[in-house]
Amino acid sequence: MNREMLMLIDAISREKNVERDLVLGAVEQALASATKKLYKGDVDIRVAMNPDTGAYETFRRWLVVPDEAGLQNPDAEELLSDARDEIADIEEGDYIEKPVESVPIGRIGAMAAKQVILQKIRDAEREMLLNDFMSRGDKIFVGTVKRMDKGDLIVESGRVEGRLKRSEMIPKENFRSGDRLRAMIMEVDLTLRGAPILLSRSAPEFMIELFRQEVPEIEQGLLEIKSCARDPGSRAKIAVLSHDKRIDPIGTCVGVRGSRVNAVTNELAGERVDIVLWSEDPAQFVIGALAPANVVSIVVDEERHAMDVVVDEENLAIAIGRGGQNVRLASELTGWKINIMTADESAQKQAEEAEVIRKLFMSKLDVDQEIADILIEEGFTSLEEVAYVPLQEMLEIESFDEETVNELRARAKDALLTMEIAREEDVEEVSQNLKDLDGLTPEMIARLAEAGVHSRDDLADLASDELVEITGQSEQEATALIMKARAHWFEDDESATG
Repeated sequence: MNREMLMLIDAISREKNVERDLVLGAVEQALASATKKLYKGDVDIRVAMNPDTGAYETFRRWLVVPDEAGLQNPDAEELLSDARDEIADIEEGDYIEKPVESVPIGRIGAMAAKQVILQKIRDAEREMLLNDFMSRGDKIFVGTVKRMDKGDLIVESGRVEGRLKRSEMIPKENFRSGDRLRAMIMEVDLTLRGAPILLSRSAPEFMIELFRQEVPEIEQGLLEIKSCARDPGSRAKIAVLSHDKRIDPIGTCVGVRGSRVNAVTNELAGERVDIVLWSEDPAQFVIGALAPANVVSIVVDEERHAMDVVVDEENLAIAIGRGGQNVRLASELTGWKINIMTADESAQKQAEEAEVIRKLFMSKLDVDQEIADILIEEGFTSLEEVAYVPLQEMLEIESFDEETVNELRARAKDALLTMEIAREEDVEEVSQNLKDLDGLTPEMIARLAEAGVHSRDDLADLASDELVEITGQSEQEATALIMKARAHWFEDDESATG
């Protein structure tokens, strides 16, 4: 039977044009799998076959793991300390092997081994085809719908298959078997059976790649698509930049009579595309991204990475868009949080902010409203600016003489020092269990202390929006931090139940 097995190995190797060692390895795996069935636990079996005679040996083996990790699978693992009782120089990651009785191949075993071999060869051929396909460097998968699989589309290109999940399709799109389609190659997962290439038609990258194919200037490096935001099947925005002053980036992407942008729109089920000129100036970029709405004024808040955009009543609905679509896409495209408001709303907000600053200056600098208003009109918004702005800039204020300026700067510095001492005292009152909470920075602890949050329980009692207002985190980060603070509640409950 050993000679018969070697003849089978040689025949399959020639027939399938694969390495003899690959076929030999498949036989060893088949024999190991058959041997494992003789044991109750999840044992590890290795078979070694002589490639010349066909004789083979079988070994049961145990992986050596560190003592602190413990045994996850006692049937196939051995602690390092126990392993060194048998082999003094053995190391973590090595194997202890012991010979066990080999199962005979027999005719049934030979057929089973043949099936394993053929499967191995099919897997090798599949991987080879996939590697050949990916080596071409294509970013867009062009194929034919082969079948439906639990709502997903299996798309075939030659002998390679891709999977287009329902969630990655454009809404209201329907494909049938035999339809041709194009989709972006997002990921290749060799562990997936059947269709290892994951596709998408709704990803922003797909639109960028479609424009790259339609606009030669992008491929040539004369134009660049800086960002893209999509509401798949409905509307999208792309930001373009020209690296050649002679080329109009928007006109080039639109094409003669809209030929280029229409080709992309037709591929994406009629999805309308706004082409925006990218700018290094964030405010200018946002103004372009909100087109076709006309912007009256814009206020940039670097700290919150947000902008208040003022539009007139006629442009309010256009700027926001149906269901907030226009402002949402503009925000995704630019990476800035955009707040759309009317002139009246902007004036009210500015008045409220000015009142807060006015009260701060009047209380901390001990000045009257007239002085506070002068500082606000000159653009001062904090005590730090009053204390540390270059002296010459303050001396240029017509209403102030040098003595007044020096007095204001001295009072501002004294107020800041007093506030810092109070802040440190607040932080000292913060419990150690809050200070030790993973994810809290010293600055965040100081802000929490100012807001009266001094313990882990105080933090756990907060709502996400309250914590966002205090620390300036994202809502997701705030929620995660609150859940960490609440973790000890559940641990206490489990201990009480136990």
